[in-house]
Amino acid sequence: MAAAAPDTFHEEEALGKAYDARLMRRLLRYLRPYRWLVVLAVAVLMLGSATEIVGPWITQLVIDEAIPDEDTAYLGVLVLAYLGVVVLGFALSYAEEVVTTWLGQSVMHDLRSEIFHKLQRLDLRFYDRNPIGRLMTRITNDVETLNTLFSSGVVTVFGDLFTLVFIVAAMLAMDWRLALVTFAVLPLVFYAAFLFRARIRTAYRDIRVRIARVNAFLHEHITGIRVAQLFNRERADAERHEELNEAHLQAHLRSIRYYALFFPVIELFTAIAIALIVWYGGLGVVAGGVTVGVVVAFLQYARRFFRPIQDLSEKYNLLQAAMASSERVFQLLDEPVGIVDPPDPRPLPEPTRGRIDFENVWFAYGRKEDGEPDWVLQDVSFTVEPGQKVAIVGHTGAGKTTLINLLMRFYDVDRGRILLDGVPIRKAGLADLRSRIGLVLQDVFLFSHDVAYNIRLGSPDIDDARVGAAAERVGAAPFIDRLERGYDQPLGERGSSLSVGERQLVSFARALAFDPAILVLDEATSSVDSEIEERIERATDELLAGRTSLVIAHRLSTVQNADRIVVMHHGRVCEEGTHDELLEAGGLYARLHELQFAQVASA
Repeated sequence: MAAAAPDTFHEEEALGKAYDARLMRRLLRYLRPYRWLVVLAVAVLMLGSATEIVGPWITQLVIDEAIPDEDTAYLGVLVLAYLGVVVLGFALSYAEEVVTTWLGQSVMHDLRSEIFHKLQRLDLRFYDRNPIGRLMTRITNDVETLNTLFSSGVVTVFGDLFTLVFIVAAMLAMDWRLALVTFAVLPLVFYAAFLFRARIRTAYRDIRVRIARVNAFLHEHITGIRVAQLFNRERADAERHEELNEAHLQAHLRSIRYYALFFPVIELFTAIAIALIVWYGGLGVVAGGVTVGVVVAFLQYARRFFRPIQDLSEKYNLLQAAMASSERVFQLLDEPVGIVDPPDPRPLPEPTRGRIDFENVWFAYGRKEDGEPDWVLQDVSFTVEPGQKVAIVGHTGAGKTTLINLLMRFYDVDRGRILLDGVPIRKAGLADLRSRIGLVLQDVFLFSHDVAYNIRLGSPDIDDARVGAAAERVGAAPFIDRLERGYDQPLGERGSSLSVGERQLVSFARALAFDPAILVLDEATSSVDSEIEERIERATDELLAGRTSLVIAHRLSTVQNADRIVVMHHGRVCEEGTHDELLEAGGLYARLHELQFAQVASA
């Protein structure tokens, strides 16, 4: 069972209905800002379709009138008209491609922007239950499918319909009996299209499922490449990838076989229609009821008539894919944002004093099988006075990091409340709250920009002098100066060109550059060596004077000088006091301290 999990975690949903009026109306709303572009596209398509009927009609005039009458002047006019229609058709085809592609890309630009803005506002609970691979599929694969719909489907379908209507009208006007003979194969064509649609629907579903599995596998194993190489998993992972890749190949080959069968079948029916035209038209020519020019024109019309039928069959499958993609995209856009500003935000006091109160806080990330909350925090209450350095310690899973997540309002408490300077944080604006707190996490995330950008994060309020000062105060300046381009040095994806300790120093400089009233350190020195840790400690001792700070740490040696230590155990506050007071009490903190220092001594 465990091996199947990666395959099903990113699995795509069923395709659903081939056409959903509600979804289509919502999709078409994205065309409103470009309504005149749509009108232009439809006009170009209509003119392009009209040119389809002119060529055969000119051919009929040449054969039936100009040549028999030996009217060279008239023949020359018809030839020039034919060339003019060809050139006009080329120009209209070019304009159609440019306009429809421009339209599709403009709509997709708007949709991608809307999706990205939505993703930025969604809370962490949403990301806890939705893997990144699935979200990337939404903003890339699904949006690209919709782009194809707008560029090659929703507007260009008018071109196919116009072509069919114009050709049918021209054929009926030229000779209605020969037209009916041509249309005799249409039931067979529609039946073939029906079978093709049913088969390609299943094939498309298989492709979607298998590409989702390949994407999920690649995302997971490229992210964990160090583990794979460390444990020599390259061969086994390559074999598993080969299985998934082969399944994806076979799904594509099945769809290709359906296309390879469908188009020759349509060509066969086209040939049958042409044979009927030659047979019936030939009899008509012999009997004197039909001219040779009409027969030749019908032969040309027949070939042009079945081409848009093929296109419409393909566009049906495109429509089906777009309906499935739009449903997934709109499901994402309709996802409620759990963490939002209150209707009437209360401003936090200026300047920030930095008093933090946790009052009877209960919180659960999820629920147990019986439906009861799986409490991570239970009735947690403590106060951080302005300017205090308060440490939070406890075993792994005690709820330390959850306290920070709640203080930053990445999640909202289930019971109780948290106050900053006497204001419940749920009544304050998110930007106002988070601008007053600097956070340094254990798992440092750096962007692929340069060092300076990663410290200021693009903020125009932080100039180069302030960036340099922040780096200097945390001890990051020496290694930054050694970089080839200094503060302009690109760091690569997630800061891959820096060591773990250097990345944490940059993250620390980032927090200090924003000059927060409250500084939160979540295991900020757990992965640095003693020399870098001493540099950070020297910088923070000076910086934290008069500033509220909340420090989470596993290593008790880093928090011995804290003004107060809060000891967490199974989601509850079990002890509070100074380092000396907690050691004297002989409780959980004393046992943790004894255990850690015994390990250090044995090492």
